Amino acid sequence: MVTVTEVESAQKAWGEGIVAIAHAHSTGGDYISIARNHVESLYAYGLTEVLFKPTLAAVEQFRPNFESALSYFVASNNECPEDKGFAIKGWTKVRFENANIILNDATALVMGNYFFTSAEGHEVKAEYTFGYMVDVSGNLRIQLHHSSMPAIAD
Repeated sequence: MVTVTEVESAQKAWGEGIVAIAHAHSTGGDYISIARNHVESLYAYGLTEVLFKPTLAAVEQFRPNFESALSYFVASNNECPEDKGFAIKGWTKVRFENANIILNDATALVMGNYFFTSAEGHEVKAEYTFGYMVDVSGNLRIQLHHSSMPAIAD
C-alpha cells in the first residue's frame, strides 16, 4: 500500500531533481545527464504508458515517450522544437501544496499547486495532478503528470 510519506518523498525527489538540473545548467555542469536520470528514475517510461501534459507545451501538448519528456525539461534533443527547457530556467526551489492525496494499493493520485522559485526569489505557481504507480523495486513512478497555469480571474 502506497503511503502519504512515500508520495511526499517522491514529490521532494522530483523538486530536488528540477533544482539540480537548473543548477548544473547555470554552472556549466552535465545538466542533460541529470535530466536523463530524473526522467528515468521518477517516471514510468519503459515500464508502462505514461500520460504527461507539461505546463508550457502548446504544439506538442502530450509527451508519450522518454525523449519527448526529456525535451520538455532540457530542450536538448530537438524532439519537440517548441521546447525551451523548463528545468533550465534557473529554479532554486520547488515546493508542493497538495489539495488531496488518494491512495489505492499500489497507486496514488495527487492534485494541488506547486511553486517554482526563480533565481531572483520570485515564486511561479502552477497546478498539477500526478498519478503514481509502484515499480517492481517498490519505488513510486509517475505514470500521470498534468500541469497547467492557474486560470486568471476576471
